[in-house]
Amino acid sequence: MYERHSHCELLQNVTVLACLCFRHRNRCLYRTPRVCCSICSDTKLKDPFSLAQKDLQNLYEDIKKQLLVSKAELKALCDYYFDGKGKAFRPMIVILMARACNVHSNKEGVLLPAQRSIAMISEMIHTASLVHDDVIDDSDTRRGKNTINQVWGERKAILAGDFILSAASMALARIGNTTVVSVLSQVIEDLVRGEFMQLGSKENENERFKHYLEKTFKKTASLIANSCKAVSILVNSDPEVHEIAYQYGRNVGIAFQLVDDILDFTSSAKRLGKPSAADLRLGLATGPVLFACQQFPELHAMIMRRFSSDGDVDRAWQYVLKSDGVEQTNYLAQHYCQEAIHQISRLRPSTERDALIQLTELVLRRDK
Repeated sequence: MYERHSHCELLQNVTVLACLCFRHRNRCLYRTPRVCCSICSDTKLKDPFSLAQKDLQNLYEDIKKQLLVSKAELKALCDYYFDGKGKAFRPMIVILMARACNVHSNKEGVLLPAQRSIAMISEMIHTASLVHDDVIDDSDTRRGKNTINQVWGERKAILAGDFILSAASMALARIGNTTVVSVLSQVIEDLVRGEFMQLGSKENENERFKHYLEKTFKKTASLIANSCKAVSILVNSDPEVHEIAYQYGRNVGIAFQLVDDILDFTSSAKRLGKPSAADLRLGLATGPVLFACQQFPELHAMIMRRFSSDGDVDRAWQYVLKSDGVEQTNYLAQHYCQEAIHQISRLRPSTERDALIQLTELVLRRDK
């Protein structure tokens, strides 16, 4: 029988793991194990993005159809990030999860129109959150070009984000499944709560890490977890299958953000499409900083004042690079990916299930 875990229980377990990493600094304990896909070596794996490409064809055009408005400027605002140049990472996961759950449920993997709609809605919610985040953070670049708030101003950017979110809500209502509506509505609440959590910090170091992981779930992983759960609900009434889908999305989502936090220290601004050290400049202490704080206690005071004093950002940057904060964060990301593999492996074997397993490797290896 599949053992269900609440989000809080799983978070507590990983927080304990993080705290153990804090307490034991022997480098031999930090060596990061490779994520094993547990697939026979003679199996030719398809690239997850290629496998989902057909279902994602015209995704952005379909989104633009949801955003039809008569006012030209509002249309330009809403279409700005739906130019087909995004990674479509979230819709791709949702599509693969839908097909994997369909195969598991003896539906031959045929994608339901409502499942594809959820993939589209997930990208709309994500993009609306980016628009709002850029206003809050006063960001000037996103995906290698000027942000909406830089081009049109903050007020119009906020309204554009609201409009995209409202269009996503309308598309969600048209699916006609109240359980799915409830599940995806949770994402909106989590995004707002996560943003508020990001505005605060904790003095106690262990509480600070738990706060960081909880914020990471709400701001990034909740959308992936609940979107995966939603497509499973449409094809299977078994709560265990819903939980498998949810936990895979949750773990991959947190790992994705942990790697994103690593890249803020290891990748160039040109490759990222946004300034490096952006989190430090925003006053945010992410995984690499929190781990580095154990070797360089001087970071504690900087974290509490949100790196606001002259030289804080540069000094914190150097402390992180001198520490094993990046290595520790990578170890934690691998832990989440291994848990994602454990969860998705409970589904019946399929090409899409194996692609979701392979995706964990891509998450860990990405460089932008």
